[in-house]
Amino acid sequence: MRRPHIRTVAVAVAVATAATGLAGTAFAGPSTGVERSAASATDATLVVEAARTAAFAHASATGVSKGDALHAQDVMIDPEGARHVRFVRTHNALPVLGGDLIVHLDRGLGYTGVTRAADHAVKPATAKAQLTADQAAAKAAKAAKGDAGSAQLVVDARDGASALAYQVTVTDQDSSRTVVVDAVTGKVRSNTPTRDEFLSPKLLDALRERGETLDPATGAGSASGASGLVGSGATGAAAYPSAAKGTGKTLFVGTVGLTTTQTSRGHYQLKDPNRYGTETRDAKGSYTEKFSAGTKLTNTTNVWGNGKTTSRVSAAADAQYGITKTLDFYKSTFKRKGIANNSKPAQAMVHWGKKVANAFWDPTCNCMLYGDGDGDMFKKPLVVLDVTGHELTHGVVEATANLQPTFVDSDGNQYGEPGSLNESLADIFGSNVEFYAKNTKDTPDYLIGEKLGLSQKFLRRLDHPSLDKLEGTIDYWSSDTYYTEVHAGSGVSSHAYYLLAEGSGKKTINGVNYNSPTYHNIAVKGIGRTKATAIYYRALTRYMVSTTDFHQARIATLKAAKDLYGANSTEYKTVDKSWAAVNVTAANTPSAKH
Repeated sequence: MRRPHIRTVAVAVAVATAATGLAGTAFAGPSTGVERSAASATDATLVVEAARTAAFAHASATGVSKGDALHAQDVMIDPEGARHVRFVRTHNALPVLGGDLIVHLDRGLGYTGVTRAADHAVKPATAKAQLTADQAAAKAAKAAKGDAGSAQLVVDARDGASALAYQVTVTDQDSSRTVVVDAVTGKVRSNTPTRDEFLSPKLLDALRERGETLDPATGAGSASGASGLVGSGATGAAAYPSAAKGTGKTLFVGTVGLTTTQTSRGHYQLKDPNRYGTETRDAKGSYTEKFSAGTKLTNTTNVWGNGKTTSRVSAAADAQYGITKTLDFYKSTFKRKGIANNSKPAQAMVHWGKKVANAFWDPTCNCMLYGDGDGDMFKKPLVVLDVTGHELTHGVVEATANLQPTFVDSDGNQYGEPGSLNESLADIFGSNVEFYAKNTKDTPDYLIGEKLGLSQKFLRRLDHPSLDKLEGTIDYWSSDTYYTEVHAGSGVSSHAYYLLAEGSGKKTINGVNYNSPTYHNIAVKGIGRTKATAIYYRALTRYMVSTTDFHQARIATLKAAKDLYGANSTEYKTVDKSWAAVNVTAANTPSAKH
C-alpha cells in the first residue's frame, strides 16, 4: 500500500544558477544514459548561461517572454555532444506553475530545441489580485478541510491558460493538500494531495468491497549473498564513528547485510555512512514530517530485528535494506548520487502514524514514511522492497520531470496522463530495483506488490496490465485515458516498457510466466531490460517535463533511443513499435491537449 509520495506543486525559485548551486548537475556516459558529476563549475555555468540566452533568443519556440526569469534546476552534459538545462520559471518574480522547460544545446552551445510544459505565454491576463491572501487561505481551508498555511501569489500556467493565483498548503493530522485559488475570481483551480498514496482511495474502496484482508507472509530466512550490503569496517575501529557490517533480520527479504555506523565500542546506529548517511528511524506512532523528530535506532549487537513484527526494528531493517538497494541501483546503473542526485541521504521513518496502511515518499522531510497497517485490512508494515523502489522513484521523478496529475476528484483520486506516467515510471524502476537486488526471498519480476498477499497475487504487472482487476489497469491508450485514475492509467507506458525490454507473447523469467498481448497483435521483439531501462531513464531526465503525456513520452523515448543508439538502430525502431503496440502513435496524437 502506499501513502503519499509528496508531489509538490510549488516551484523552487531559489535554485542557484551558478554551477556550484546545481547539486544535480549531471553528465551522461556513453551508451547507457548514466550520469557523472560535472567536470568543473565553470563548464556548468557556461552551459546554463548559454541555455538561458538561447531561450530568450528563440522566444517563439520556448515561450519565454518579458518578465520571465529562468532558474536552472539541472544541467546534463552528454559525451556525444548534447547539453540540456532544465529550468523552472518565475514571471515578474512570481513562481509559475507549469512553467518548466528544458533547453537543448549542441556541443558548441548552439540552440537545438526545447521541451516545454506550457504551450502558451505564461503572462496572466491581470496582475492585480482581487482576493487578499487571508481570503484565499480561508477558501483553501474550506476546500481541503484542514488548517491553511500562508497563501503565496503564483502564476498558474497549467491547463492551457495562465492566471494569477494563490497557492496554499492545507494540513490536517495525517495528510496535506496543495490548493490553488484564483486570485481574481476566488475559484479553486486545483486541490491536490501533497502526498500520492501507494494505495489510492479508489483501490482501498475496492479492497473493502471485496472484503480482502492482506496479511503477507513474514519470517526470517536467509537471503543470498548477493543480498548483503558490503560494509567497510569491523569492530574495534581506531576512530568513531565508523562503518560496520551489520545484519538485518527483515520481515520480507530474510537475513541481509546492512552497513551501519559504529558510534563507539559495542554501540551501533542504523545509519549508513557509505551511502551519504542514509538512515532509518522510528516515528513511534507520530505523524511528524520532521526526520529529526524520529527516534534514532541504536543497539549493542549490530543485529537489527528478528524477522517478525514482535520486534519494532524488523520493519526498520526492511526499510533500510530497500532504501540502500534503491540508492545502489540508481548509482550503479546511472551514476545517480542519491534521489535528487545531490549526494544527500535518503531517510526513512517506520511506525509512522496510527493504523496507517500505506507508505510514501515525503519530500517535506525528504524521507520515506511507513505505516504499520490498519490492523484490519492490512496487517503488516508496508516495507516491501518494490514498494520502496517505487516510492523512492517518485522522489527521482520529482527531482527531474516533476510529472503532475491534471486533476483530482473529491475523494483524492488523481487523473491524467502525466500522473499516470509518473506511476508507471515508479513501477518500472521499482521492478528494476528487484532485479538489481537479486534477493532469493523476493524473486525479481515485472510484478508490483506481489508480496502484499492480494488474492490476485500482485497489485499491478507490466506485461499484461489489465490482469489487475482491482484497479482496472489498462493495456492500451485511448482518448478516454485522460479520464483514467493514474494507477490504472499507468498500464499504458508500463506495457510499452515491458514490450521494449522483453517483447510480446509468452516468456518465463525467474520462474514467473508472462504473456504480453499487443494492440492489433503487433509482434514486438524486445531489446533487453538493460537497454530499455537506459532509454526510459534518459527520456525522463532529458526530455520529460511536468505535463508530459503518453504521446509526448513516446517522442521522449524515441529521442533518448536516438541519443544512445542512433536513429537507424534496432533500439530506436523497437521503441516506436513498442508504443504502437499499446496504441500510441504519431497518427493518433490528439490534436489539442485537455
